[in-house]
Amino acid sequence: MIAVTTFYQLVEDAYERGVDRVNLMAAYRGFKQVVPDKGTERQLDRQFSELSGYSLYRVMKQAANTDKKIVRMPNDQH
Repeated sequence: MIAVTTFYQLVEDAYERGVDRVNLMAAYRGFKQVVPDKGTERQLDRQFSELSGYSLYRVMKQAANTDKKIVRMPNDQH
């Protein structure tokens, strides 16, 4: 539960102020230990997005496609 909550918080931070990419990737690995299958991950992403307006998928895609130290989501990607 802590791993999931930590990951969600870092996703929110990526939208609000930016997060350290290494910490985000480590939190995602912890999240995947709890939620290993893609179907459940997609379902949780939809639920989280409906509640917060933030996308787990978009943040992780941004993190995977950059070599920058800080992952920061553009304001228009809510």
